[in-house]
Amino acid sequence: MKLDIISLDNKKVGSVDLDDSIFGLQVRSDLLARAVNWQLAKRRAGIHHTKGRSDVSGGGRKPFNQKGSGNARQGTIRAPQMRGGGIVFGPKSRKHAHKLPKKVRALALKTALSAKQAEGKLFIVDKAEMKTPKTAQLIKQMQKLAWGSTLLIDGAEVNQGFARAARNVVGLDVLPSQGANVYDILRRDTLVLTKEAVAKLQERLK
Repeated sequence: MKLDIISLDNKKVGSVDLDDSIFGLQVRSDLLARAVNWQLAKRRAGIHHTKGRSDVSGGGRKPFNQKGSGNARQGTIRAPQMRGGGIVFGPKSRKHAHKLPKKVRALALKTALSAKQAEGKLFIVDKAEMKTPKTAQLIKQMQKLAWGSTLLIDGAEVNQGFARAARNVVGLDVLPSQGANVYDILRRDTLVLTKEAVAKLQERLK
């Protein structure tokens, strides 16, 4: 399929051939969900932890006599029913990350790209460069292009001037092609690829 290439000034400067096996797949929400869950699970620190009965200090002896006090019999102050005792079935530190096959991850990324293309929210720009990194100028260009919540994916490296101008723009994320991922593509409304990014992604996903 062919898609127009535009400049940041919203002028058509050419066209590019997109691989149908990458940008023209049927959208599968199950694959997207698996990829997003896999990414978010890796981010979780998993440091939540409570002390169980065996972790609480003290309680080496019986707190009071078995009989004669009028209280219910107790064997240790570390028991869950005692104040300051251990927590029953509380959370323990653990890793939440799980494995997802490489082929599934690649197919999910293709599906995310195809979903944006099918929605008409995929745009190709010739390059993302700014000689003078001015945030106000970039915001004006985005308004002219009608880009709101946007993810821009560049080639092997992001132009430093553009990155500096973009870092203060709310709702605009910029990534190199190697950092393209399902979660970031789906969380933004518009996906913008540079011409170099298209070549890198098609080379990576073929």
